[in-house]
Amino acid sequence: MSRTHPLGLAAAAALVAAAAFVGTGTADPLPGGLGPCLGPACPDPFPPVGNGDFAGRDEAVTIFVGRDFRVRGGAAEAEGRVVVGGTFDQAKETGSAVYNVGVVGAGSRVPPPGGSDFLVTGGAVTVATGQRLLADGGVVHHAGPLTGQVTGTDRPDPRAFAPYAGVAAELTGASRCYARAAATGTAVNQGYRTLFTGDGTSALQVFTVDFDLTSGGGAQGIAFQGVPDGATVLVNLVGDARSIATYSGELTDGGPFNALRERLLWNFPDAAAVTLGGSGQFQGSVLVGNPDSTTVVTLPGTAGRFFTTGSLVHGGPANSGQEFHAYPFTGDLPSCRTTTTTTTTTTTAAPTTTPTAPTPSTPSPTSEIPTSEIPTTGPAPEPGPAPRPEPEPADLAHTGTPLTALPPLGALLVLAGGTTLLLVRRR
Repeated sequence: MSRTHPLGLAAAAALVAAAAFVGTGTADPLPGGLGPCLGPACPDPFPPVGNGDFAGRDEAVTIFVGRDFRVRGGAAEAEGRVVVGGTFDQAKETGSAVYNVGVVGAGSRVPPPGGSDFLVTGGAVTVATGQRLLADGGVVHHAGPLTGQVTGTDRPDPRAFAPYAGVAAELTGASRCYARAAATGTAVNQGYRTLFTGDGTSALQVFTVDFDLTSGGGAQGIAFQGVPDGATVLVNLVGDARSIATYSGELTDGGPFNALRERLLWNFPDAAAVTLGGSGQFQGSVLVGNPDSTTVVTLPGTAGRFFTTGSLVHGGPANSGQEFHAYPFTGDLPSCRTTTTTTTTTTTAAPTTTPTAPTPSTPSPTSEIPTSEIPTTGPAPEPGPAPRPEPEPADLAHTGTPLTALPPLGALLVLAGGTTLLLVRRR
């Protein structure tokens, strides 16, 4: 089903601020439906990284950055829809002048629909002199000023980021919630690689990692075993700063790391500094939950969604051309539904039939006469006024005779009847 943007966002921020996330043990997707491909033109399956014809179209957010997105070094492209809460600042190294958003030269080749938003910002878009930001076939939708050379449709709009205003808060809450999930497997840094060993049975494989995935500061392999086919893999990398440097992952599909891609999530709930580097094609989606964080990506390629509530720096050596490739996340994660405190108010529903006057022994619940003022002896009191109906909405037409007109009309009828009887008797 096609959707314009992934979240009911205006309410999302208030919901996250007012409620605590709790794990219930059931499975959910990422908040607000983030992760899967959206729209009627999604391919199934997504093709491996290549430069062929378009394989489909994806209306979902591929990259979300809560604060600033800085393009540096030799960064080449970000495939899919890119949403930035702060500024988008492109200042690459000399001799590396172009950065693509939306449509890229090599990737999944599943861009956003033509003519839709390729880049959305809540702040300025700044492209350094002599460089170009290419959004060919799409829209650069920006809330702040635009400086520099940009292709595609330029759409200034102070409310460009408004539909996404609650995303960062919801992602932060979810990231912290996922980190509380009980581990089902182990992770061991063996120097030349980090080996993740699952329990072989759970549909959600959870690993808690409190160390860097590096080998003496250099790159290492990443390997998984004991993960059932179709299982979701959640790797929680806890700590104030975390680094991954790996040579694992291939452009072509078929390797065990690539096979996990669409059901693998790397979650950094706490880190203020995240570094993703090495020489591999990094597989899986990334979630960075600390809004005060900065994530630096120097990998040649990543394949998955990339969501950070903080800032993102994309770029390594000028001659390497770092790329974000758009692939969905379709895993089932721990449920992080919210708990709220509510106040219940009991009300009496208005009767659906014509009300009758109350009797002394059975006062009407809608009567405004206090029970203590109803006499218990002597003649029965005159019936009180019938309860007035609830007022109708102001925009609805009123039909029929108003109830307040009925008593005078009855009096006129009685008077007319008495006069007629008197005339008959006189005749």
